[in-house]
Amino acid sequence: MFRRLFLAAFWRAWDAGQFTFHGQLQPLRVRAAVQGLLAPIRHSKWVVYAKPPFGGPQRVLEYLGRYTHRVAISNRRLQDWNAQSGHVAFAWKNYRRQGAEAVGTMTLAADEFIRRFLLHTLPAGFQRIRYYGLLANRFRAANLELCRQLLQTGQLLPAAQLLILTPPSPAGLTFHCPRCQLGVLVRTQTLFPIRWPGQPDSS
Repeated sequence: MFRRLFLAAFWRAWDAGQFTFHGQLQPLRVRAAVQGLLAPIRHSKWVVYAKPPFGGPQRVLEYLGRYTHRVAISNRRLQDWNAQSGHVAFAWKNYRRQGAEAVGTMTLAADEFIRRFLLHTLPAGFQRIRYYGLLANRFRAANLELCRQLLQTGQLLPAAQLLILTPPSPAGLTFHCPRCQLGVLVRTQTLFPIRWPGQPDSS
């Protein structure tokens, strides 16, 4: 039923022109091409995972905080460290089991424990959280102050003032937001592909 309803909603949106296809996806503007793409999933089994929604904004922040501001393993899960044998014991949970059987203790060699811990660290040059839009570092202070003022007064910001929140375009070129046609898109940096050690050079 979910598969049928999902595909029916997709085609209603496609017929209404709510999808845009650019670049390599331009062939999908033809209905027959989309039908060919979706043909395999129309006959495959869909496994739907659904759960109750979050209980308000506070729960959402708590959920995201567990992934953005916590380390791979908390101190309370560390149970023992044997300096002689070089092993670390910590609590872990087997989600395939239920109740008391799901919680147990795992003991690993120190080097294996460190290896698994480092799998959760980002490579050099990567940033865990990036701020953009109103929270962009360059304009954050001014934008947040303006937001606080608007929230206190309950007034809407005129469209002319929305442009104040965006920096001027370089060299006099203007790239308007394709959705609202008010904001200005500005290229601030060009990121080139990173070639990791041992990776062949495609050039």
